[in-house]
Amino acid sequence: MFHLRRLGFVVTAQGWRTPKAHGDLDLVAWDNDVLCFVEVKTRTTRAVAPAEAAVDTDKKRMLRKMAHHYLRQLPDRDVPVRFDILSIYFEAGRSAEFTLFRGAFGWQ
Repeated sequence: MFHLRRLGFVVTAQGWRTPKAHGDLDLVAWDNDVLCFVEVKTRTTRAVAPAEAAVDTDKKRMLRKMAHHYLRQLPDRDVPVRFDILSIYFEAGRSAEFTLFRGAFGWQ
């Protein structure tokens, strides 16, 4: 969350849930006038697969559904939306490394 704030994002929700669907939105934030749904993936190694690879087809489907429910609660539902992935690596002996994939996937 702090990394996004340093990039100028305004975080409005963390771990958002609704009883109408299974899952949660890790972070919801504004990047200027774009509402971003940010999936956060953390890893301690890059040996197996990159963190962002964990956002598979099923995960994307769930995130889209949750985003739809989130948008329904807004007074102005006609806002630009983006799905981002934030990969964080905590590797031994190194500082945390953050990579933000803006627009990692869309509504389809």
